[in-house]
Amino acid sequence: MSETHSASAAEVAAPHRYTAAMAADIEARWQDFWDAEGTYAAPNPSGDLAGDPARVALPKKFIMDMFPYPSGAGLHVGHPLGYIATDVYARFARMTGHNVLHTLGFDAFGLPAEQYAVQTGTHPRVSTEANIRNMKAQLRRLGLGHDQRRSFATIDPDYYRWTQWIFLQIFNSWYDDTAKRARPIGELVAQFESGERATPDGRPWGALSTAERADVLGGFRLAYASDAPVNWCPGLGTVLANEEVTAEGRSERGNFPVFKAKLRQWNMRITAYADRLLDDLDALDWPEAIKLQQRNWIGRSEGVRIDFPVHKAGDGDASITVFTTRQDTLFGATYMVLAPEHELVDAIVPAAWPEGTHAVWTGGYATPAEAVAEYRKQAAAKSDVERQTEAKDKTGVFTGAYATNPVSGERVPVFIADYVLAGYGTGAVMAVPAHDARDFAFARVFELPMRCVVEPSDGRGSDPTTWEDAFGSYDAKIVNSTGEGVSLDGLGVVDAKVRMTEWLAARGIGEGTVNFRLRDWLFSRQRYWGEPFPIVYDEDGIAHALPESMLPLELPEVDDYSPRTFDPNDADTQPETPLSRNEDWVNVELDLGDGRGTRRFRRETNTMPNWAGSCWYELRYLDPHNSGKPVDPEIERYWMGPRDGQPHGGVDLYVGGAEHAVLHLLYARFWSKVLFDLGHVSSAEPFHKLFNQGMIQAYVYRDSRGIAVPAAEVEERDGAYYHQGEKVSRLLGKMGKSLKNAVTPDEICAEYGADTLRLYEMAMGPLDVSRPWDTRAVVGQYRLLQRLWRNIVDEDTGAVTVTDAEPDEDTLRALHKAIDGVTGDMAGLRFNTAIAKVTEVNNHLTKTGGPVPRSVAERLVLLAAPLAPHIAEELWHRLGHPSSVVHQDFPVADPAYLVDETVTCVVQIKGKVRARLEVPPSISDEELEALALGDETVRGALGGAGIRKVIVRAPKLVNIVPA
Repeated sequence: MSETHSASAAEVAAPHRYTAAMAADIEARWQDFWDAEGTYAAPNPSGDLAGDPARVALPKKFIMDMFPYPSGAGLHVGHPLGYIATDVYARFARMTGHNVLHTLGFDAFGLPAEQYAVQTGTHPRVSTEANIRNMKAQLRRLGLGHDQRRSFATIDPDYYRWTQWIFLQIFNSWYDDTAKRARPIGELVAQFESGERATPDGRPWGALSTAERADVLGGFRLAYASDAPVNWCPGLGTVLANEEVTAEGRSERGNFPVFKAKLRQWNMRITAYADRLLDDLDALDWPEAIKLQQRNWIGRSEGVRIDFPVHKAGDGDASITVFTTRQDTLFGATYMVLAPEHELVDAIVPAAWPEGTHAVWTGGYATPAEAVAEYRKQAAAKSDVERQTEAKDKTGVFTGAYATNPVSGERVPVFIADYVLAGYGTGAVMAVPAHDARDFAFARVFELPMRCVVEPSDGRGSDPTTWEDAFGSYDAKIVNSTGEGVSLDGLGVVDAKVRMTEWLAARGIGEGTVNFRLRDWLFSRQRYWGEPFPIVYDEDGIAHALPESMLPLELPEVDDYSPRTFDPNDADTQPETPLSRNEDWVNVELDLGDGRGTRRFRRETNTMPNWAGSCWYELRYLDPHNSGKPVDPEIERYWMGPRDGQPHGGVDLYVGGAEHAVLHLLYARFWSKVLFDLGHVSSAEPFHKLFNQGMIQAYVYRDSRGIAVPAAEVEERDGAYYHQGEKVSRLLGKMGKSLKNAVTPDEICAEYGADTLRLYEMAMGPLDVSRPWDTRAVVGQYRLLQRLWRNIVDEDTGAVTVTDAEPDEDTLRALHKAIDGVTGDMAGLRFNTAIAKVTEVNNHLTKTGGPVPRSVAERLVLLAAPLAPHIAEELWHRLGHPSSVVHQDFPVADPAYLVDETVTCVVQIKGKVRARLEVPPSISDEELEALALGDETVRGALGGAGIRKVIVRAPKLVNIVPA
């Protein structure tokens, strides 16, 4: 008889047995009840969501999941892992006396919907809203206890109105390095007007034209537009931030090649916050691995900026500024290298090659301008990773210009080379080939001089031309480094760096400084499906902020969602964005309320990146219907303000994937700090505690062509796997539609019920560890729920079978140990071990037989409630309680039942176990020794031998050493 047939027969014989059909009925009824009663509504201290003062008076707990994107494919069973975990924890927090805010919205702007629109012509809003409806239905079926009043999507105009408003706060701010915080741009203007701060060229502020003032302020604004090298991704038709480009030089989304191009784009001056972003990590309760990734990405290093004089062709002199951490090797700098995109390249290139220029340096071109132009084209066609690959041959070309080594006075040639990137440091390096591997390789190719200034200790000698590679060391002496007014010879590296820094600073040609790997955040996208910038340009090209009364600036309709790419090597071409093709929307006449009346403007036609909406969504969850502010300060302070153990405030628990370490998490921290500086929020950090859940994996089966085949159709025979008779390979990997191994939560809910799915996902292993999905193992948690049901409900009659009799001692000990263990496990997010403890006490009740005492049954239901809320609610109701289980108190363990009545003591003779004694835990050493020596088994093992020594470790060990 098959298992299915057997189960069906049992269900007929036991009409009130817990089955998938019963689970479906129970779950639907209680989900409707929770919605109707507003069971999960979290009251605010004020505003339109205020209510229940008693609950507001409780300690608060703000629990969040990372924003989901509403995919058209819907959810597979891997997606809800974190959502179920936060739901379990939120339910536990409610039951332990907290006012819990737990809700979920949708991060709905972005490329997938737009790419679908390009392919099908379907408006992104139509497909996105359909995906949201489907995802909401799937999530609801899981019984997630979200406060639905607080849910929203980033595409809602009422939401992105405030995203635009926050952008304008950033645009209208600057970072005061003295005060170490952002301040309104009007305060900077006041400094210029009063003369407290000098303008860049020294002229009075009133003498500057409107355009000149705009340029000056653009150099300070925290949101600014600039012409700069950007990451251009033709496959996506847009530019990308550095954080969106993988280590392989491809797009993080879609895996398309990424190239360098020069475009005018919006940027966020996140670099101004580099020190604070680093320092404030220390107070956050985050995984150390995530902190390390952020520290490495920010990349703080201390060194010196040094100016190298260089002649600008036909226009006097200028300086090339380099940043180095090895100023002690300045005497060894024999040439310089600029990034091909460096702003000074065009200015220093002469009309002809200098007399005597080495043929290798020219690349075979007739003029420096031709050589530079051609090399720039070659470099632009490569990704940053390709440009920096150490194994490849170094390429470059001489610019025709010479700079002056400021410490030696020596003329050094200036090259451009693709291994130097404009976005890192200053985009220029002083090349010390004897002591840097890249510079050494470049010097070999271009036959450039090398000078040893750090004495080798490995016997290679002092002539770099005889070396196989550069010599680098911090544990060496400086040599060949004496010039006018300074000598480093004989000093160690550390002392030499100090002396050189002092010498450079004294002459005004260098200064000690801190450099960061972090670059400003590229904030423009040449796409349609994103937040429009609330910026317009006047006829002089000056950017103006829209007044708040004109927000939200909504997306217009367009006929074509496709961005049109461009040739990054052709300076006359620019990408064409979908918004730019709606001329009626782009060209407008507006009165900006600045006293200048109605004027003609052109709107910004880029859109914000998909990260914009998720930079601040935690704040909108707090006060989602506020039409006057993004969040009321009192409400924000209640839910996110600083408190003991959380000096920067923030969300109490934030659960999501580790892949966002230097994308969403870094960006959100930056926005929080700006809003904090400007006085809009009390929390300087968005997320106090971060937890990275693991991944649910699945087996991928591939045929002989390497193509994935449906996992559900694969058969296992004799340890091998077959699909339609053909042997296939099996490898553990991701779960997904494209890999044909996805299992939907709907399937599991239909076969077993949502509570079973919840239990299985939580029981698979530690939450932060990846684990393989096995549908066959789901039935184990289904049977746990069946046993729980059977311990309380008669399967034949449906009657509750509990008794009012007092439980026995063993049952009380089993129960209270479970309560104690589950409480600690829940608080520590160890849900797999919590389930094991619930299973253990439930099995104890099953084995004892007979009716379960009511006091035990009720506490068992409360223990299970966070994990399996539907069956717990049903059993709680059947046990005679009219109120929901959701807000009941979590059971508290009685310490008297946590101490074992007896413990097992091992008695050893000559190191071998000879007896085991059951003794009280409180037994003394003397009592235990007497008990062991009097035991018949022990006496028999001694065989009348004398005793030389007895070692007692009460209550668990007695070690007897015979004479």
